[in-house]
Amino acid sequence: MENWFLLTLMALLLFGIQRFLYKVSAERNCNTAWTTFAFMGTVTILSTLSFFILGQSVHNLRFLLLISLINSLSFLSGTIATIEALKYISTSVAYPIIRLNTAIVVLFSITYFRDSLSLFQITGIIIAITVILILTRLDDENRIPTKDPRRAMLLVTVALFSGAIAAISSKFAALEVNLLAFMAISYALSMVFSLCLRKKLGSVGTNHNEALIIGIFIGLVNFGGFYSLLRALSSGPLSIIMPITGMYFVISIVLAILFYREKLNAYRVLAIVLTVFAIILMRL
Repeated sequence: MENWFLLTLMALLLFGIQRFLYKVSAERNCNTAWTTFAFMGTVTILSTLSFFILGQSVHNLRFLLLISLINSLSFLSGTIATIEALKYISTSVAYPIIRLNTAIVVLFSITYFRDSLSLFQITGIIIAITVILILTRLDDENRIPTKDPRRAMLLVTVALFSGAIAAISSKFAALEVNLLAFMAISYALSMVFSLCLRKKLGSVGTNHNEALIIGIFIGLVNFGGFYSLLRALSSGPLSIIMPITGMYFVISIVLAILFYREKLNAYRVLAIVLTVFAIILMRL
């Protein structure tokens, strides 16, 4: 099995655990701003320490700073736009549209990087996107009526393209710059930006100590997941890697069922089965 495929599966697992820890933070009524700050800070510290301990160096500083800034701004813009969009429309409307950024990334990768895909892999990608759409619709626990549809669609569009830019910029970073330096700078910028915009991030909850602890654990998991993703992108096709990692919802759902006794309905069973099938097809 190719190294990039194993790294992709590792990223899928760790991103799923990360998503589950978001739920833990919400269940514990933690302060979102502090959780985010601790998460970003942890990845920044780990990346910086790893960079110096391993004695690595930077050869393309100007491009590194540029791609880190693009990645940081696109990631944060997508996060804020998603949060704001959910104030106007339900998740069953917003998330399926936003998650179509996977399709944009796949089309870009095939066009720009000239990815050569087999019929099995194309089928797997289609199934993976279907799984993502199924699972995002299942997030809609509190439906709210659509209000100010123009503003809502503008925010959803920003989130859609911001997510695609974040994924594509990660691919360019994986090919051109030092991975640890990229992570350190990108997350440091995100940490500063998120702290400045903490009110817009919905800083609810007063449980600061647990928020910091959970944020640190999220950072540890994300450090491994994002580094695995970048390593995979440095040698593997973006058009396959992003659809696979985009199915991280399945891991978080399984963990929620185990730890919070959430119901395993027909849609979730279907999503789990399709995920396994999609991964097998994309390996062929």
